[in-house]
Amino acid sequence: MRCSPQSVASVKNSQFGPVRANLCSEPPSKVEPYVLGKHSPINCYPLPIREKTMNSPVTSTLPKHDIADASLAAEGRKKIEWAERNMPVLAQIRERFEKSKPFTGVRIAACMHVTTETANLMRVLKAGGADIALCASNPLSTQDDTAAALVHEYGISVFARNSVDRDGYYSHINAALDIEPHQVFDDGCDLVNTLHTTRKELLPNIAGGCEETTTGVIRLNQMAKDGALTFPMIAVNDTDTKHMFDNRYGTGQSTLDAVFRATNFLLAGRIVVVAGFGYCGKGVAERAKGMGADVVVTEIDPTKALDAMMQGFRVMPMLDAAKVGDVFITVTGNRDVLRDEHFAVMKDGAIMANSGHFDIEIDVAWLEQNSKKKNAKMRHQTDEYVLADGRRLLLLAEGRLVNLGAAEGHPASVMDMSFSDQALTAEYLVKEAKNLPAGVHNVPTYIDKEVASLKLISMGGRIDTLTPAQDMYLNSWEHGS
Repeated sequence: MRCSPQSVASVKNSQFGPVRANLCSEPPSKVEPYVLGKHSPINCYPLPIREKTMNSPVTSTLPKHDIADASLAAEGRKKIEWAERNMPVLAQIRERFEKSKPFTGVRIAACMHVTTETANLMRVLKAGGADIALCASNPLSTQDDTAAALVHEYGISVFARNSVDRDGYYSHINAALDIEPHQVFDDGCDLVNTLHTTRKELLPNIAGGCEETTTGVIRLNQMAKDGALTFPMIAVNDTDTKHMFDNRYGTGQSTLDAVFRATNFLLAGRIVVVAGFGYCGKGVAERAKGMGADVVVTEIDPTKALDAMMQGFRVMPMLDAAKVGDVFITVTGNRDVLRDEHFAVMKDGAIMANSGHFDIEIDVAWLEQNSKKKNAKMRHQTDEYVLADGRRLLLLAEGRLVNLGAAEGHPASVMDMSFSDQALTAEYLVKEAKNLPAGVHNVPTYIDKEVASLKLISMGGRIDTLTPAQDMYLNSWEHGS
């Protein structure tokens, strides 16, 4: 059975949900799926292709995959190369990896947002010799053209389709795990959770992994506290070059970008309620304020709340903020931040968006069950819920990550740092994982500083160096005031 890249059919129902599938056009009387394990859902055989790598095309075979539309590959390649222009640090790491091949013989399963920026990280890992399987960490964030390009242009195994249902989402995770990985990359801890619940037979092979998000690190810390985590995980999210820039500047810009794309709403003069004042919340609040909004912050941490007040934002409980807000953006990583008691007092036409990780920050289930009418897709990724009293509440991106569901996620320039951290941490794990106990670990400081230095240079910045006297002063206790 041969699977043609141009053979695409629409299917109403499959084990991946009601989406388009890349199907084989010549169904034989008996199909024998190629699988590496019993969980693999894939139904196409490899086919010889011309794999276009970073430097020159080489003949290869089509990797195992499940994507929506192979005909999008050429367009996806253009977008991946566009993002690459703004990822100079990652490009330098790729050049080094192409020579040193630190991942020769290493299999990596990655559960991440399938975007152009992630695609460039996958290319770096492959250049370093890794065998990779990528699945999506969010059904709405998958860029189908990017997924197609990774498979058909770069020869990387991908299991991801936009708007896949929950069963399909976990089938894709299992398909990625079927490569029996040595390392895992996670974005929210779903892949690591799956390993520790339904795929325990793979745990002995895992040397370690990386976690990209605040929510994922929280879950990993709880696993470690409970003694459930069986291998070392590096909290890439906690590096300065990740949370100070990705979380703050990336989330701030991409979240508002999504709100504008979905609603074409003018923020100037409106009240924007930001739930959570961590780095992500700070980024959203700062950019909303810069566009003329009156920003209200809600918090559970008195220190963060005080920080918000001293930056000029109003701070109040969500129940009070719900009565005055025009736009609500949740960035907490927790559940039920907006729920029935808040919906009951919101203005007609209030807009709600989530830029935390999972689709639990806004109680979408309550809206689905208690609204008298739902007007789906009033605009791009905008659903309207009509309550019993006639008020209309607008929900963006189904309550999932709005910056990826209704826009394109963070700009490539800021992801350049986060994914450089990931790549260098993966290299570190190849050498040091055997010396790390099970648990959550920090990225070595030298990696964080190297990424910051390379990024600074790429942006034309320069810094001073200490004189010998200054260095001695800072490293001695003998000098008094």
